[in-house]
Amino acid sequence: MKPQHGPAATGAPYLFIASMDVTPEKEALFNEVYDEEHSPNLSTVPGVLDVARYESTELSLSMGGTVQHFEVQRPKYHAIFALASPDVLVSDAWSRAIETGRWPNAVRPFTFNRQHRLCRLRRA
Repeated sequence: MKPQHGPAATGAPYLFIASMDVTPEKEALFNEVYDEEHSPNLSTVPGVLDVARYESTELSLSMGGTVQHFEVQRPKYHAIFALASPDVLVSDAWSRAIETGRWPNAVRPFTFNRQHRLCRLRRA
């Protein structure tokens, strides 16, 4: 078995998922800022254990004896944050980091279909 990496591999008690779309003319800037500024800024917040970004893709799934195909679903982009506690999301450090760099003025206004989820780890 390959070693796992990413937020789910941390065994963190919480995952925060921020999903969104971005206007096409700002997509390159969105990805540049998210990768080079926004994710690194948020990853320094105490209690953020890991961050990874994902993009929706087509899905084929075998279920009930047949292969089902699903088209790409929206939103397109997803950032998954492994958290020590949900309190991280309302901390002063998070509040400062989320407003740092080009994100709040050059990118955030061009995002839409925003969805936010907090998931708690269930142990078997």
